[in-house]
Amino acid sequence: MKALRYVSTRGHAPATGLSEAIAAGLAPDGGLYVPERLPAIDPAAFDPHGDLAATAARLLAPFFADDPLAGVLPAICAEAFTLEAPLRPLARPDALLLELFHGPTAAFKDFGARFLAACLRRLRGPNAPPLTILVATSGDTGAAVGAAFHGQANVRVAILYPDGRVSPRQAHQLGSFGGNVQALRVAGSFDDCQRMVKAALNDAALQREVPLSSANSISLGRLLPQMSYYAHAALGWWRTHGAPLDFIIPTGNLGNALACLWARAMGLPIGEVRLACNANATLPEFFAGGDYRPRGAVATIANAMDVGAPSNFERLRWTWHGDDDALRRALRAEGFDDATLRATLLRHAREHGEVVCPHTAAALAVLGREPVREGRAWAIAATAHPAKFETVLEPLLGRSVPVPTALGAMLDRPAQAMPMPAEKDSLAQWLRTSGRPGAHAGA
Repeated sequence: MKALRYVSTRGHAPATGLSEAIAAGLAPDGGLYVPERLPAIDPAAFDPHGDLAATAARLLAPFFADDPLAGVLPAICAEAFTLEAPLRPLARPDALLLELFHGPTAAFKDFGARFLAACLRRLRGPNAPPLTILVATSGDTGAAVGAAFHGQANVRVAILYPDGRVSPRQAHQLGSFGGNVQALRVAGSFDDCQRMVKAALNDAALQREVPLSSANSISLGRLLPQMSYYAHAALGWWRTHGAPLDFIIPTGNLGNALACLWARAMGLPIGEVRLACNANATLPEFFAGGDYRPRGAVATIANAMDVGAPSNFERLRWTWHGDDDALRRALRAEGFDDATLRATLLRHAREHGEVVCPHTAAALAVLGREPVREGRAWAIAATAHPAKFETVLEPLLGRSVPVPTALGAMLDRPAQAMPMPAEKDSLAQWLRTSGRPGAHAGA
């Protein structure tokens, strides 16, 4: 296979290899790395008896061709994709739930974070110089990254989250690691956290003092592996039913949805894709015909989607060659306020016994506007376990939501987070003065 090169969405950075793009996180011109082209792949090329790790290794092989990681890609996938991603039927006859929350932090982010950690561990080696991984989180990303990198030698993880805008259990997860993982509770929104991370990554002087990388979905090492569970589910459905599988995906920063769209563009049997949003209207307004207008995030009960300036919109536009009209024809995005999300949660729990998280409820609300169809099926991406949102669900349902074992273990640990103003200089100062990575390695 011919090696792919990776370029910036902004077009002002030199092309590079995949390993370099993964290690850097963000391109030097502030853009996001994308492959120069999306490779094509024949669905028949996948082993019909292969597990998720095998599907991932085959799907990602063209992206890794001739890269230093190419020879160990199967081992990386075997390490990262030990998690289940079952596709189970819902009460509605043409709908299924793709459960992506069976990892250690009970959210879909575990897949990509584990893959990225496995890549960086091999790229850097046991005697690599210290590195700080920055991650902005609106709820789930930070815990997944913390779990994936916890105890890794010569690596420090700094998790920035908006204080008071994640669920109590999410906040506890973020601060429960200790050792080489530090939670920073920022007095602002997720967009503030994201701006602070991007500013640090673009600060050449800071990077010389404190080498940095990112573990948000701006990182290709997080984004590319997320294609795998969509490919695996769609292939299984296609082999059994001879039809593509359609998806409804809750989205905030657009990384998870973009992964599905890239898998479809490569030739996987994926049909229609709908984007489900909360009251943050940036994407619904754009897909309804308005200008792309980033704005401050609005706090909702589906907090992981509280994003007003989705980073991966740059990659989405690149995928459609900058043709906004074609992009609008290809996709739809629908947004729902908290009252609608609560009504959806309550209705599905009472009528069908289906208890989901508030983000998955947004996807179910989109499903409710679609007619029942013969011969096609919608797969709802269930992005997080409902037990992470007990302060929303338990008063609504009038009962407790069982806690998965791995989540319970995190909640049993003590947690702490350091307060930080929503200013880029505050993060830079902390990075320079809080000690170097490796001081707590293995903790």
